[in-house]
Amino acid sequence: MQKRGINIDSLALIFSFILFAQLLSYVISQGTFDRVPYPDNPNRSMVVAGTYETASAEDEVSLPPWYFLEGITKGLADAQDIIFLIFIVGGVIEILRKTGAIDAALHRSVHHLGHSPWLLILGCFAMFSLGSFTIGMGEEYVPLIPIIVTMTLAMRMDAVVAMGMVWVPYGIGWGCAGINPFGVLIAQNIAGVPLTSGWEARLAMMLVFLALGFHHVYRYAMKVQKDPSASYVADIDYSSGFETPDDIQMTRARIAILIVFFLGLAFFVWGASNHHWFIVELNTIFFGIGLIAALIARIGPGEVSRTFLEGCAKMTAPALIVGFARAIAVVLEDGQIIDSIVMSIAGALEGFPADVAAVGMLIVQSLTNFFIPSGTGQAFVTMPIMSPLATLTGVPQQTAVLAFQFGDGFTNMIVPTSALVMGALALGKVPYTAWFRFIAPLMLKILVLASVFLVLSIHFGEAVGLVS
Repeated sequence: MQKRGINIDSLALIFSFILFAQLLSYVISQGTFDRVPYPDNPNRSMVVAGTYETASAEDEVSLPPWYFLEGITKGLADAQDIIFLIFIVGGVIEILRKTGAIDAALHRSVHHLGHSPWLLILGCFAMFSLGSFTIGMGEEYVPLIPIIVTMTLAMRMDAVVAMGMVWVPYGIGWGCAGINPFGVLIAQNIAGVPLTSGWEARLAMMLVFLALGFHHVYRYAMKVQKDPSASYVADIDYSSGFETPDDIQMTRARIAILIVFFLGLAFFVWGASNHHWFIVELNTIFFGIGLIAALIARIGPGEVSRTFLEGCAKMTAPALIVGFARAIAVVLEDGQIIDSIVMSIAGALEGFPADVAAVGMLIVQSLTNFFIPSGTGQAFVTMPIMSPLATLTGVPQQTAVLAFQFGDGFTNMIVPTSALVMGALALGKVPYTAWFRFIAPLMLKILVLASVFLVLSIHFGEAVGLVS
């Protein structure tokens, strides 16, 4: 699900960006591009290259000092479709967890994979990456940390291996997500490309990244098995706190619920691909999944209502930060400087091929994720600028979305501002310095490979379904 490592510091940072956006409106020259509707999404517009004009004196605007506060309200209103999506999906996922189906599937899978190190690592990679690839799971993995650490210790590996088995596929799944409603769907919505389009190509990319990640984790695991003193956490005491919990039963009802869940996701992908289904249809399908799951699990109406509201409540921070992040673009737009900023960046990239511009977008998104470790928040901060920039530099919109996904997802594994990963490291008693030592070499290799895929998407994107 949405990365719930959002805290007041993230909100304060976004608020400061809103205020800074207004201050910029007083010093940056104002101007606009002509815009036309996207062919596949008439509700969204795209800039027309070569049409930028500086605003005349009579067309210039001056925002009142308090406008950044007004912009927050407008941002919340503009992002209402995504905000309600976050609430609804969060509530339904909470119902699914109430039935025990998701947790049972995760726990039992890990338990049955535990007899072989390579099979355990491979199975965890498949399971956790698919969870992120589909519905943006992440927080759901945290309760499994003590179990996986216990199993890796029993196999004469260490807790770093356990963290790698969870957070490497998590980051890769986010970075290559196909239908994650909290990441790729939002970015595609802003960029004006068909929802879920290109998921097959991203799935193929994910398999390549997973192979790279598996090699990194497995090689380290074998080194620790051979020489325990080579462990990055050899000085940590793991004698207590990692007892194996009671097994969670996988009943027929829970199997049926999981089937309903995956059929619902497949139904939406089909509708989005063939009938241009959008957020309303996605919400409808999730409502249906939640109600059917509650019926199968025989959960009473009152309990369903309370559980749904609990799930919605957990999504309050992600939902609000989406509205606050959208307010940044609102202030830049109403101050008539967002096009000026895009024009300036495009001018700096002028003369460089689209390949270089795409890699530059990856760098910008990766750096931004350090300050905004929220997929939804980052999408609303950066995509309103990156989407028109892509048009001006000859970068396909799908490549701009891919640069966002790569920059946001992969760096989730390493940024210390992600409360989700940092909390899991604390739960597994892995110091951040040990984790950084382990993950940094892999991160460099992943970013190099990501750059290669971005360049390939520019030249061969349409051939593999990355249609702008």
